[in-house]
Amino acid sequence: MNTRIFPDSNAVAAGAASVIAEEARKAVAARGRFVMAVSGGKTPWQMLRALAGEDVPWASVHVVQVDERIAPAGDPDRNLTHLRESLLSHAPIPPEQIHAMPVEAADPEKACLDYTEVLNSLCGNPPAIDLVHLGLGPDGHTASLIPGDDVCHVLDREIALTGVYQNRRRMTLTYPVINRSRVILWVVTGAEKAPMVPRLLAGDPKIPAGPIAQQNAMLLLDHSAAAGLKS
Repeated sequence: MNTRIFPDSNAVAAGAASVIAEEARKAVAARGRFVMAVSGGKTPWQMLRALAGEDVPWASVHVVQVDERIAPAGDPDRNLTHLRESLLSHAPIPPEQIHAMPVEAADPEKACLDYTEVLNSLCGNPPAIDLVHLGLGPDGHTASLIPGDDVCHVLDREIALTGVYQNRRRMTLTYPVINRSRVILWVVTGAEKAPMVPRLLAGDPKIPAGPIAQQNAMLLLDHSAAAGLKS
């Protein structure tokens, strides 16, 4: 995995924005469209705001979600709330090209199938997302692939539901669709993540982040998150 270390979270966010912008330009030149899957978290909000200042072919960019909490529209727990605030208010992306996970649906299982159809329409069948952005939790989770949850064993669907984690059920991309993506961009900041970074790089199957494919992956860290790595 290509690993880059930056001084702080602001520099990581700027570095990630630069990577995304470059991949967007390449994808649009090659295929006429760029589809990016975005995770939640504070550093991604910084990253998206930084992305607004990059040279991006916004009219051809589509944003999908890596995961989302099952919560009402506008709830502060929703990743979508912050995604829209971070991107729509700063970048000229058409609002209809941000594709929200349908977590408000009455039937969440059917909603997973519906969102799979969205991915199929944007990325082919089976879908190959251009870039998937991932974070890393202090417990080794990524997306909403949660330690001990049955969702980590789902290999026959692109989207699945979790049990309750931090007071919410979630909808998440699964390993097959993440690992099929053209680029995987890890954005990891903070000292609390440092113990998990070596395990991520080692592909440790005992943490949910471990089985994520590494051949097309890039890991951006700040100094705090990289503290457990050998120089």
